[in-house]
Amino acid sequence: MSVPESDPIFVIGHRNPDADAICSAIGYAAFLRASRGSDARAACCGEMNTRTSWVLDYAKVDAPKLIMDVRPTAVTMCRKNVITARREDTCLSVHRKMLAHGFRSLPVVDEEGCIVGMPSLQELAQLFLPSEASDEDANRYVRTSEANIVAALDGSFPNGREALQEVETRVLMVAGSSMGTTQSRMKRFPHSSVMVLVGDRPDVQEMAIRNGVDCLIITGGFQVDDAIMALARHENVPIIYTRYDTASAAQLVRFSRPIADALHDGFLRFAAKTPLKEILAQTHDSHQPLFPVVDDDTGKLLGVFSKSDLVDVPRAKIVLVDHNEFAQAVTGADEAEILEVIDHHRLSGNLRTKEPVRFINEPVGSTSTIVAMMFRLQKLEPDRATAVCLCAGLISDTLNLTSPTTTGTDREILPWLAGIAGIDVAKFTSEFFSAGSMLRDKPAAAALESDRKEFEENAWRLSISQIEELGLDEFWKQEKALREALGNVVRLRGVHFACVLVTDITRHDSILLTAGSERVIGAIEYPEIEPGVFELKGVVSRKKQLFPYLSRVVAKLTAPA
Repeated sequence: MSVPESDPIFVIGHRNPDADAICSAIGYAAFLRASRGSDARAACCGEMNTRTSWVLDYAKVDAPKLIMDVRPTAVTMCRKNVITARREDTCLSVHRKMLAHGFRSLPVVDEEGCIVGMPSLQELAQLFLPSEASDEDANRYVRTSEANIVAALDGSFPNGREALQEVETRVLMVAGSSMGTTQSRMKRFPHSSVMVLVGDRPDVQEMAIRNGVDCLIITGGFQVDDAIMALARHENVPIIYTRYDTASAAQLVRFSRPIADALHDGFLRFAAKTPLKEILAQTHDSHQPLFPVVDDDTGKLLGVFSKSDLVDVPRAKIVLVDHNEFAQAVTGADEAEILEVIDHHRLSGNLRTKEPVRFINEPVGSTSTIVAMMFRLQKLEPDRATAVCLCAGLISDTLNLTSPTTTGTDREILPWLAGIAGIDVAKFTSEFFSAGSMLRDKPAAAALESDRKEFEENAWRLSISQIEELGLDEFWKQEKALREALGNVVRLRGVHFACVLVTDITRHDSILLTAGSERVIGAIEYPEIEPGVFELKGVVSRKKQLFPYLSRVVAKLTAPA
C-alpha cells in the first residue's frame, strides 16, 4: 500500500473487531464519500466473526480490506517508475543514462526483473582511470564485442556483414608511435586479440591487417583506401570507422564493456515490507546514493529511494473508529497520519497525533450510532446496505437496546436506520444473534480473540474477552478448553489477569471465567459457582459494567510484583 496524496483514507476499527467496529467503519467510510467526496474505504485489522460476516452477506456488502500493518515501509515510500539497465548494456550507455536523468546510481536487472547490481556514477568513473596493477599491460585488456565498440564510437562497420555480439577479451593498442615501436608492442600479445586504433596511416593499417589483428579502428573521421579495404576483407579483419580522435576513441572503447563486468553484490537492498525505522538505521552511515526495493518473495525490483526520500516519508491516512488507544489500534497507527477518531468508549491509553485531528467521542451505545448521527446532522441518508450495517453495529453493542450502555439517542437512531434498511428489528436481531455460536464454531483460543481487549489499571495488565451466546450450553461444553486458552493469554501476552465474559443474550446474564493472578480472582465478589467461574447476574456490558468493576477491584490491590 503506497500513500501518495491521491491514495485513499482507510477507516479502520480495533484489533479483534466486533460487529460495531466493522459496521461503523463501513458506515463512516460511506459518510466521508457522501459528505466530502473523499476516497474513503473501510478496513479491518483482524478476522471478522461469524455474525459480522452474516451481516455483510445480508447487506450484500464486500468485506473491508484486511490491513494488519500501516507502518511506512520500503515499498510505500520508494519511487516506482524506475529507469533500469540490463547486464548486457555497456558501461557507456549506463553512464549516459545517469547523466541524462541526473542519477548518481542506476539499478541493473536480469531477464526476470531481479536486481543484480547498483553501479554508481563514481564507480563507473573509475573505469576511465588506469588501475594500479603492477602489470603495465593490464589496462589494455577490455571485454567487449564488435557491436558494443561500434555503438560506443557512434561508428560504422563497412565489412559487408553485421557486427558480432559475442563478448571477448581484447587488447586495446593505440598506434601512435613509429612502425617499429608499434610492431614491437604487438609482439607481446596474440595478434588475433589486438584492436588497433589508428588514424590516417596506411602503412600501419596494412601492417596490422597482415598481422591478422582482431579489428582495425580508424579514428578522426578518416577512411581506408580501396586497396586496404580489399586486403582487410581478404584477411577477414573487420574495420570500424569513427569520427572521434584516437585518444577519445580509446576511452570510449574501454567504456564499451558490458555493465555486468562492473557489478558487485556489496550494496544495500531492502525487502518491500522493511519498516522505516529499520531502513533509517541501516542507511544512516551508508554512502550508497540509491537503494533498491525488492519483492519479499521473488526479489524483483519494485522501486528505489535515496536518503532524501527519507526526510518526509508519505504516511498512511487513517480514521480510527470504535477505539481511541494505540494498544487496540492497527499495528503502525502511531506512525500513520491519523485524520479522525470516532468512538464511544472511555478515554485511555497513549493516543497522540502530530497534528490536530477531529476527535468525536459520544457516550452512546455504539460507534454506529455516532456515524448515523453524523448522517442526520448533514441531512444525508445512508444507502440501504450501509443502513443495514449500522443497524447491526448498534444492535450488537446495545443487545438490541437492552444493554445498560443504551441511551435515548440509540433508541431514536435505531428505528430511523431500520426504516432506511427496510428491516424488522426484532426479526433481524433474532437472525443476527442466531447466525453463529462462537463457542461452537471456533476453537476456544479463536473464540477468545474474536473480541478481546487489553487494559492497564493501577499497573495491572488485564485482558477481557466477551462472547455473546444464545444460552450457556456451549460454554459448559468448552469450559476446559477456555480455561487452557485463558492461561495461554496470561502467559503469551504477559498480562496479570485474563477473563472471558460469556453473555447469555436471552436472559441478560453472564458467566465470568478467569485466569491469572489469584489476588485479583480472590477479590472478585460475585458468586463463585466453580473455581475461577463467577455468576454475574444482570451483567452484559464489558464497557459499562465489567471493566469498571474490575478497575475498582485492582484499584484496591497493591501493584503487582
